[in-house]
Amino acid sequence: MRGPVRRFRALPIRSRLALLVATAVAVAVAASALACWFVVRSTLTDSLDHTLQTNRVDGGRVLAEVRAGNCTAEPPAAQNIANPFKLTIEVVDAKGGSCTLVGSQKLVVTQDDIAVADGSSPEVLHNTTAEDGVEYRVLVSPLPGPGGGAVLVARPLSEVTDPLGTLAIVLAIVAGVGALGAGAAGLWVARTGLRPVDELTGAVEHVARTEDLTVRIPVEGEDEIARLSRSFNSMTAALASSRDRQAQLIADAGHELRTPLTSLRTNIELLARSEETGRAIPAGDRRALMASVKAQMTELASLIGDLQELARPDAAGPGPLKVVALHDIARAALERARLRGPELTVAADLRPWYVRAEPAALERAVVNVLDNAVKFSPPGGTVEVALHGGELSVRDHGPGIPAEELPHVFERFWRSPSARALPGSGLGLSIVARTVQQAGGSVALHPANGGGTRAVIILPGAPEPPPEPPPGPEAEPSAVVPDEGFHQP
Repeated sequence: MRGPVRRFRALPIRSRLALLVATAVAVAVAASALACWFVVRSTLTDSLDHTLQTNRVDGGRVLAEVRAGNCTAEPPAAQNIANPFKLTIEVVDAKGGSCTLVGSQKLVVTQDDIAVADGSSPEVLHNTTAEDGVEYRVLVSPLPGPGGGAVLVARPLSEVTDPLGTLAIVLAIVAGVGALGAGAAGLWVARTGLRPVDELTGAVEHVARTEDLTVRIPVEGEDEIARLSRSFNSMTAALASSRDRQAQLIADAGHELRTPLTSLRTNIELLARSEETGRAIPAGDRRALMASVKAQMTELASLIGDLQELARPDAAGPGPLKVVALHDIARAALERARLRGPELTVAADLRPWYVRAEPAALERAVVNVLDNAVKFSPPGGTVEVALHGGELSVRDHGPGIPAEELPHVFERFWRSPSARALPGSGLGLSIVARTVQQAGGSVALHPANGGGTRAVIILPGAPEPPPEPPPGPEAEPSAVVPDEGFHQP
């Protein structure tokens, strides 16, 4: 059984559809033909029975013929009466003896015939055979009078079987033609219905062969094929956009890496030339040179870390989400911000708020927002931080962001023309947007009243976690985990 199933599954879809349609139609036609054959057989048999009962012979006349010696034990070789229906009339006594009045063949006497002859059974209809093997339909009727006996009136069953044979041949021909026509129609329907699938297959093969993601399939209608075509078009458009973003990311990363690498190469070549020529670099210049190398190394490390963060696929999702205190994370980030801008005033109003997020990623995002505020604040300026009801706002009093640049601030590697001279990779706000979105929140930058920029992070709240039980008297002190968050010299 598995062999035919496997061979069937190995056929093309259109061949399978055509074969299934042909099989279904053939089964339906065969069932209809069989039902028709049985109905016709029943009708013809009932018609023959009705004819035998309607044209029954007179029992008194039969007895007269018997007394006159016209009923012979053996059928006469030839009879003078016309017998177009090959009628056979036979008389049976109560002991099973019989003689023939009409007919050229003697009928086989059965127990049903004897039962009618001896009076134990009423009139019956049944099939019987003659001595030559021909089948007959016989009506057995009792004879009048005290002597008993029965008369058998029979007609050949060929009146039923011959039309049924002809009907069977006709039905077989019709069923065969219908099955062939159904197969041809099924193949045509399969080819017509699967033409969009062929186009989709050709498009997929073209994309696989040429990597051309601009291919689009025309969409017509609202059926499943149209939905599949729309899904393919959406998939190729998404792949093309992803490839473009990937190419842009590589180009932007290469551009951003070129500057610190060029500076590092120049500084290292100066140090190497000094060693090779024996001409010492003045101490002040050497310190400045080493500080520049260290700064470029730090910038490279930060840029590579940002690239690794952004290269993590969105499908992988963030790390394990936990209920964390956003106010505590913001307070820790504020301490770092004060270290980076000791000449600035950082004013904070942090209300308790718990969120579900990845702690390290969320802390990095808040640090990045505060780092931008410190970077663009004027000397002696003020950075205002507030956390109320899930809204964390950071406001600086710097030059602000022009309105035409606001739509681009969260793009990768995008940097304002006024900020290109400042340190940074242009990835900080992109990381912020990604982290906040993964936590189910939103982030935006707005011009602040009176100048400067106001960054707003909105995160949905989470139930406050239960307090941890105090350690027992024998509990060992927990190890201090070093801070591995975002660092900048």
